[in-house]
Order: sequence, then C-alpha cells, then structure tokens
Amino acid sequence: MSVKIRLKRMGAKKSPFYRIVVADSRAPRDGRQIETVGTYNPLTKPAEVKIDEAKVLDWMQKGAKPSDTVRNLFSEQGIMEKFHNVKLSK
Repeated sequence: MSVKIRLKRMGAKKSPFYRIVVADSRAPRDGRQIETVGTYNPLTKPAEVKIDEAKVLDWMQKGAKPSDTVRNLFSEQGIMEKFHNVKLSK
C-alpha cells in the first residue's frame, strides 16, 4: 500500500479550501483518508497554512510521500529540511 500526503478540496464553488491529508494513493482525491494533518487556504493574503509538524514527520518517516504541491508547502514551512536533518542524523 502506497501512502501519499496530499490536498483534499473543500469549500464552495470558486472558493477553495484544502485539507492536507494522509491517504492511500489509490483513493479518490476527495475520498477516503487515513488522517488529517493540516489545512491550506490559498485565498487569504498571504496564504494561510496550518500543519501539525509532529504528525507529518511521523508519517514521512513511515514512508508517506508528499504530492508536489504539498512538498512545496512543507518546504516553505521548513518541514522538509527538518525531515532531511532527522533522516541524516539516524
């Protein structure tokens, strides 16, 4: 089973709001999820991003792969750097 960390679209038409979720890669985009690890609101200036770093790092150490967009959000928040530092120190 391949696990991905990706965005799940919420909100009204033309007013997107996203949840950052951990899901099976075979599940539909807005379908079944394993756990919610954060939120992303692109309509606010600057874009509002809330992430539970402990949960994200735990899932990534277990082998979950972030999507390209989520990887960019994690890089902006400094999570990817922390993940690589933890990975290299082991």
